[in-house]
Amino acid sequence: MTWEKTRGAAASVTELEHTGSTNADLASRAAMDVLPHLSVLLTRDQRSGRGRLDRQWRAPAGAALAVSVLVRVDGVPFASRGWIPLIAGAAMARAVGAQLVGYPVGAKWPNDVLVAGRKICGILVEATADLGTVIIGSGINTRMTAQELPVPTATSFAASGIRCDEDRLLADYLRELDRRLGALTEAGGDAERAGVRRDVVEGCITLGQSVRVMMPAGDDLLGRAEDIDADGRLVVRTPKGPVSVAAGDVVHVRPAE
Repeated sequence: MTWEKTRGAAASVTELEHTGSTNADLASRAAMDVLPHLSVLLTRDQRSGRGRLDRQWRAPAGAALAVSVLVRVDGVPFASRGWIPLIAGAAMARAVGAQLVGYPVGAKWPNDVLVAGRKICGILVEATADLGTVIIGSGINTRMTAQELPVPTATSFAASGIRCDEDRLLADYLRELDRRLGALTEAGGDAERAGVRRDVVEGCITLGQSVRVMMPAGDDLLGRAEDIDADGRLVVRTPKGPVSVAAGDVVHVRPAE
């Protein structure tokens, strides 16, 4: 594939036949050279990918698309950078939903993309040695068959009966990502004024749901997700009152659970 649409949205596009981790590869390249904003590295065969909380991410060769994007965030204050993972999730959800028309698509806080409650994409945002640079890695289940899905809570374009236009998907994602990051920068990091908080809240399917949040310390927080605050934290209403969560693994709790 020539990635013509993607090249129209990116500063550069590098495709690898296979790699261990696109995030690690792009970080290595960024350490050796000054890469421009929206430099993209991708593969359909990632063998040592990582997800949030250091989980391993694996997919059969050719079944999923692993893509990492380098973004320049010098103009985003450090206090506002918690919005970057949420922006990435919202941008990818918009790009996925543009092709899965008629399916309920949204982001589970902070940035997993779900289709009808099943995960189609995970996103990992990592800082680099350059404080003005962040790398956003995504793993999208594009061609994965129903038999290849790793868990019952996963899905893919193919399993949904849709042939994914991967080139269009990445181009749409990059444009949405760049638009939101640009708005956040122009607003001096104020997500409300930038319209970023509104976009994220509107596309976040976690809000209004009963949730269990597995906290970094190992304890669980149970309650109802009711908002995303000015810093991008998930606000969970518990019997003892609202709690703002900056990091944690969120599970949507069904009534029977």
